[in-house]
Amino acid sequence: MPVPSYDHIPARWSDLTRELDAWAAAGRQATFWWRDDDATRPGPALDRLLKIVDARPISLAVIPAGATSGLARVVDENPNIAVLQHGYSHANHAPDGEKKSEFGAHRPLQTMLQEVAEGREQLTSLFGSRFLSVFVPPWNRLADLVAAELGTCGVLAVSAFGRRNPGATPRRLNCHIDIVNWRGDRGFLGTGAVLDALVSLLTEFRTSSAKNTEPVGLLTHHRDHDEGCWQFLEDLMTVSADHPGAHWISATAGIADG
Repeated sequence: MPVPSYDHIPARWSDLTRELDAWAAAGRQATFWWRDDDATRPGPALDRLLKIVDARPISLAVIPAGATSGLARVVDENPNIAVLQHGYSHANHAPDGEKKSEFGAHRPLQTMLQEVAEGREQLTSLFGSRFLSVFVPPWNRLADLVAAELGTCGVLAVSAFGRRNPGATPRRLNCHIDIVNWRGDRGFLGTGAVLDALVSLLTEFRTSSAKNTEPVGLLTHHRDHDEGCWQFLEDLMTVSADHPGAHWISATAGIADG
Protein backbone atom coordinates (compact mmCIF):
# COMPACT_ATOMS: atom_id res chain seq x y z
CA MET A 1 0.00 0.00 0.00
CA PRO A 2 1.23 3.55 -0.72
CA VAL A 3 3.25 5.42 1.89
CA PRO A 4 1.90 8.96 2.41
CA SER A 5 4.29 11.89 1.92
CA TYR A 6 5.11 14.14 4.85
CA ASP A 7 2.78 16.90 3.64
CA HIS A 8 -0.05 14.50 2.99
CA ILE A 9 -3.20 14.77 5.10
CA PRO A 10 -4.29 11.21 5.92
CA ALA A 11 -7.78 10.13 4.96
CA ARG A 12 -10.48 10.15 7.62
CA TRP A 13 -13.70 8.22 8.05
CA SER A 14 -15.60 11.16 6.57
CA ASP A 15 -13.57 10.69 3.36
CA LEU A 16 -14.69 7.08 3.11
CA THR A 17 -18.30 8.09 3.72
CA ARG A 18 -18.10 10.71 0.96
CA GLU A 19 -16.63 8.18 -1.44
CA LEU A 20 -19.41 5.69 -0.71
CA ASP A 21 -21.91 8.53 -1.10
CA ALA A 22 -20.49 9.09 -4.59
CA TRP A 23 -21.04 5.42 -5.46
CA ALA A 24 -24.63 5.62 -4.25
CA ALA A 25 -25.27 8.88 -6.12
CA ALA A 26 -24.16 7.13 -9.30
CA GLY A 27 -26.62 4.32 -8.63
CA ARG A 28 -23.82 1.85 -7.91
CA GLN A 29 -22.43 -0.14 -5.01
CA ALA A 30 -18.79 -0.73 -4.16
CA THR A 31 -18.36 -4.45 -3.49
CA PHE A 32 -16.18 -5.71 -0.66
CA TRP A 33 -15.14 -9.16 0.45
CA TRP A 34 -13.28 -10.21 3.61
CA ARG A 35 -10.52 -12.79 4.00
CA ASP A 36 -9.04 -13.65 7.39
CA ASP A 37 -5.86 -15.76 7.33
CA ASP A 38 -4.21 -18.45 9.47
CA ALA A 39 -7.32 -19.93 11.07
CA THR A 40 -6.86 -23.33 12.71
CA ARG A 41 -8.89 -23.42 15.93
CA PRO A 42 -11.54 -21.55 17.91
CA GLY A 43 -10.64 -19.01 20.58
CA PRO A 44 -11.36 -15.52 21.93
CA ALA A 45 -9.78 -13.73 18.95
CA LEU A 46 -11.90 -15.64 16.46
CA ASP A 47 -14.99 -15.02 18.58
CA ARG A 48 -14.24 -11.31 18.57
CA LEU A 49 -13.77 -11.30 14.81
CA LEU A 50 -17.07 -13.04 14.18
CA LYS A 51 -18.88 -10.67 16.52
CA ILE A 52 -17.64 -7.73 14.44
CA VAL A 53 -18.48 -9.48 11.19
CA ASP A 54 -21.99 -10.20 12.46
CA ALA A 55 -24.00 -11.81 9.64
CA ARG A 56 -21.87 -10.47 6.79
CA PRO A 57 -19.94 -12.95 4.64
CA ILE A 58 -16.37 -13.76 5.66
CA SER A 59 -13.83 -16.25 4.34
CA LEU A 60 -11.47 -17.99 6.74
CA ALA A 61 -8.22 -19.07 5.09
CA VAL A 62 -7.58 -22.25 7.06
CA ILE A 63 -4.22 -24.01 7.35
CA PRO A 64 -5.07 -27.67 6.58
CA ALA A 65 -2.32 -29.28 8.66
CA GLY A 66 -3.41 -27.40 11.77
CA ALA A 67 -7.19 -27.35 11.30
CA THR A 68 -9.21 -28.73 14.20
CA SER A 69 -12.66 -30.18 14.71
CA GLY A 70 -13.33 -27.28 17.08
CA LEU A 71 -12.98 -24.85 14.18
CA ALA A 72 -15.30 -27.05 12.13
CA ARG A 73 -17.95 -26.65 14.83
CA VAL A 74 -17.59 -22.86 14.74
CA VAL A 75 -17.99 -22.87 10.96
CA ASP A 76 -21.01 -25.13 11.21
CA GLU A 77 -22.64 -22.68 13.64
CA ASN A 78 -22.01 -19.64 11.41
CA PRO A 79 -23.53 -19.95 7.93
CA ASN A 80 -21.85 -16.71 6.79
CA ILE A 81 -18.37 -18.36 6.92
CA ALA A 82 -16.66 -19.88 3.88
CA VAL A 83 -13.46 -21.89 4.30
CA LEU A 84 -10.54 -21.41 1.91
CA GLN A 85 -7.30 -23.42 1.73
CA HIS A 86 -4.31 -21.59 3.20
CA GLY A 87 -1.40 -23.57 1.83
CA TYR A 88 -0.73 -26.84 3.60
CA SER A 89 1.25 -26.33 6.82
CA HIS A 90 2.25 -22.67 6.38
CA ALA A 91 5.91 -23.74 6.39
CA ASN A 92 8.63 -21.62 4.82
CA HIS A 93 10.68 -23.50 2.23
CA ALA A 94 12.56 -20.55 0.75
CA PRO A 95 16.34 -20.47 1.17
CA ASP A 96 17.88 -18.06 3.66
CA GLY A 97 17.91 -14.54 2.31
CA GLU A 98 14.81 -14.97 0.15
CA LYS A 99 11.25 -13.92 0.97
CA LYS A 100 9.23 -16.54 2.80
CA SER A 101 7.24 -18.92 0.64
CA GLU A 102 5.63 -22.33 1.02
CA PHE A 103 4.75 -22.78 -2.64
CA GLY A 104 7.61 -21.03 -4.41
CA ALA A 105 9.99 -22.52 -6.94
CA HIS A 106 12.10 -24.17 -4.24
CA ARG A 107 10.72 -27.71 -4.17
CA PRO A 108 9.69 -30.36 -6.69
CA LEU A 109 6.42 -29.45 -8.36
CA GLN A 110 4.81 -32.82 -7.71
CA THR A 111 5.60 -32.58 -3.99
CA MET A 112 3.81 -29.26 -3.77
CA LEU A 113 0.82 -30.44 -5.82
CA GLN A 114 0.51 -33.48 -3.57
CA GLU A 115 0.36 -31.19 -0.55
CA VAL A 116 -2.32 -29.07 -2.20
CA ALA A 117 -4.37 -32.19 -2.91
CA GLU A 118 -3.90 -33.55 0.63
CA GLY A 119 -4.85 -30.21 2.13
CA ARG A 120 -7.97 -30.07 0.00
CA GLU A 121 -8.98 -33.56 1.19
CA GLN A 122 -8.46 -32.60 4.83
CA LEU A 123 -10.56 -29.46 4.55
CA THR A 124 -13.30 -31.27 2.65
CA SER A 125 -13.40 -33.91 5.38
CA LEU A 126 -13.63 -31.30 8.16
CA PHE A 127 -15.86 -28.67 6.58
CA GLY A 128 -17.79 -30.46 3.83
CA SER A 129 -19.73 -28.13 1.56
CA ARG A 130 -18.56 -25.10 3.56
CA PHE A 131 -15.11 -25.54 2.00
CA LEU A 132 -14.66 -23.52 -1.18
CA SER A 133 -11.74 -24.73 -3.27
CA VAL A 134 -9.85 -21.42 -3.34
CA PHE A 135 -6.11 -21.64 -2.74
CA VAL A 136 -4.55 -18.93 -0.56
CA PRO A 137 -0.75 -19.19 -0.71
CA PRO A 138 0.99 -18.36 2.59
CA TRP A 139 2.66 -14.96 2.51
CA ASN A 140 0.63 -14.38 -0.70
CA ARG A 141 3.45 -15.87 -2.76
CA LEU A 142 2.90 -18.53 -5.40
CA ALA A 143 5.27 -19.71 -8.12
CA ASP A 144 3.89 -19.55 -11.65
CA LEU A 145 4.70 -23.23 -12.25
CA VAL A 146 2.51 -24.17 -9.27
CA ALA A 147 -0.33 -21.83 -10.22
CA ALA A 148 -0.43 -23.30 -13.72
CA GLU A 149 -1.13 -26.79 -12.33
CA LEU A 150 -3.55 -26.03 -9.50
CA GLY A 151 -6.55 -26.86 -11.66
CA THR A 152 -5.41 -30.49 -11.70
CA CYS A 153 -5.93 -30.49 -7.92
CA GLY A 154 -9.49 -29.20 -8.20
CA VAL A 155 -8.64 -25.59 -7.30
CA LEU A 156 -11.24 -23.14 -8.61
CA ALA A 157 -9.42 -19.89 -7.87
CA VAL A 158 -6.38 -18.36 -6.19
CA SER A 159 -6.50 -15.57 -3.63
CA ALA A 160 -3.33 -13.57 -3.05
CA PHE A 161 -2.68 -9.83 -2.61
CA GLY A 162 -2.78 -6.95 -5.08
CA ARG A 163 -4.50 -6.23 -8.36
CA ARG A 164 -5.51 -9.31 -10.27
CA ASN A 165 -4.74 -10.33 -13.82
CA PRO A 166 -8.18 -10.92 -15.40
CA GLY A 167 -6.73 -13.56 -17.73
CA ALA A 168 -5.00 -15.59 -15.02
CA THR A 169 -5.66 -19.31 -14.64
CA PRO A 170 -7.04 -20.29 -12.19
CA ARG A 171 -9.03 -17.09 -11.79
CA ARG A 172 -8.08 -14.67 -9.02
CA LEU A 173 -9.97 -13.23 -6.08
CA ASN A 174 -7.39 -11.06 -4.38
CA CYS A 175 -7.17 -8.87 -1.30
CA HIS A 176 -6.01 -5.25 -1.50
CA ILE A 177 -6.22 -3.76 2.00
CA ASP A 178 -4.08 -5.24 4.80
CA ILE A 179 -4.48 -3.59 8.21
CA VAL A 180 -1.34 -5.03 9.86
CA ASN A 181 2.04 -3.29 9.72
CA TRP A 182 4.10 -6.39 8.90
CA ARG A 183 7.22 -4.38 8.04
CA GLY A 184 7.13 -2.46 11.30
CA ASP A 185 5.93 -3.42 14.75
CA ARG A 186 3.37 -5.93 13.40
CA GLY A 187 0.61 -3.92 15.02
CA PHE A 188 -2.12 -1.86 13.39
CA LEU A 189 -0.93 0.00 10.30
CA GLY A 190 -2.91 3.09 11.28
CA THR A 191 -6.31 4.50 10.40
CA GLY A 192 -4.96 7.16 8.06
CA ALA A 193 -2.73 4.75 6.11
CA VAL A 194 -5.42 2.11 5.69
CA LEU A 195 -8.11 4.61 4.74
CA ASP A 196 -5.73 6.29 2.28
CA ALA A 197 -5.35 3.00 0.44
CA LEU A 198 -9.03 2.11 0.65
CA VAL A 199 -10.45 5.46 -0.47
CA SER A 200 -7.89 5.72 -3.27
CA LEU A 201 -8.78 2.27 -4.59
CA LEU A 202 -12.52 2.92 -4.40
CA THR A 203 -12.14 6.21 -6.23
CA GLU A 204 -10.09 4.54 -8.94
CA PHE A 205 -12.66 1.79 -9.40
CA ARG A 206 -15.56 4.24 -9.46
CA THR A 207 -13.99 6.51 -12.07
CA SER A 208 -12.41 3.80 -14.19
CA SER A 209 -13.57 3.34 -17.76
CA ALA A 210 -13.14 -0.40 -17.39
CA LYS A 211 -16.44 -2.27 -17.42
CA ASN A 212 -15.44 -4.81 -14.81
CA THR A 213 -13.65 -4.00 -11.59
CA GLU A 214 -12.79 -6.53 -8.93
CA PRO A 215 -14.26 -6.64 -5.44
CA VAL A 216 -12.17 -4.80 -2.87
CA GLY A 217 -10.60 -7.42 -0.62
CA LEU A 218 -10.02 -6.76 3.09
CA LEU A 219 -7.25 -8.92 4.59
CA THR A 220 -7.07 -9.57 8.33
CA HIS A 221 -5.25 -11.95 10.69
CA HIS A 222 -7.35 -12.30 13.83
CA ARG A 223 -4.60 -14.09 15.78
CA ASP A 224 -2.27 -11.08 15.32
CA HIS A 225 -4.60 -8.15 15.95
CA ASP A 226 -3.90 -5.48 18.52
CA GLU A 227 -6.55 -3.11 19.84
CA GLY A 228 -5.97 -0.71 16.96
CA CYS A 229 -6.87 -3.41 14.46
CA TRP A 230 -10.02 -4.36 16.32
CA GLN A 231 -11.19 -0.75 16.66
CA PHE A 232 -10.62 -0.10 12.96
CA LEU A 233 -12.71 -3.12 11.98
CA GLU A 234 -15.54 -2.05 14.27
CA ASP A 235 -15.48 1.45 12.77
CA LEU A 236 -15.34 0.09 9.21
CA MET A 237 -18.42 -2.01 9.82
CA THR A 238 -20.22 0.96 11.35
CA VAL A 239 -19.50 3.11 8.29
CA SER A 240 -20.14 0.50 5.60
CA ALA A 241 -22.72 -1.92 7.02
CA ASP A 242 -25.90 -0.11 6.00
CA HIS A 243 -24.52 2.36 3.49
CA PRO A 244 -26.35 2.20 0.15
CA GLY A 245 -23.04 2.59 -1.69
CA ALA A 246 -21.42 -0.48 -0.11
CA HIS A 247 -22.11 -4.19 -0.40
CA TRP A 248 -20.27 -7.06 1.30
CA ILE A 249 -20.21 -10.22 -0.81
CA SER A 250 -19.11 -13.82 -0.28
CA ALA A 251 -16.04 -15.39 -1.87
CA THR A 252 -18.39 -17.48 -3.99
CA ALA A 253 -19.98 -14.34 -5.38
CA GLY A 254 -16.54 -12.78 -5.86
CA ILE A 255 -15.35 -15.70 -7.97
CA ALA A 256 -18.49 -15.61 -10.06
CA ASP A 257 -17.98 -11.89 -10.57
CA GLY A 258 -14.46 -12.50 -11.87
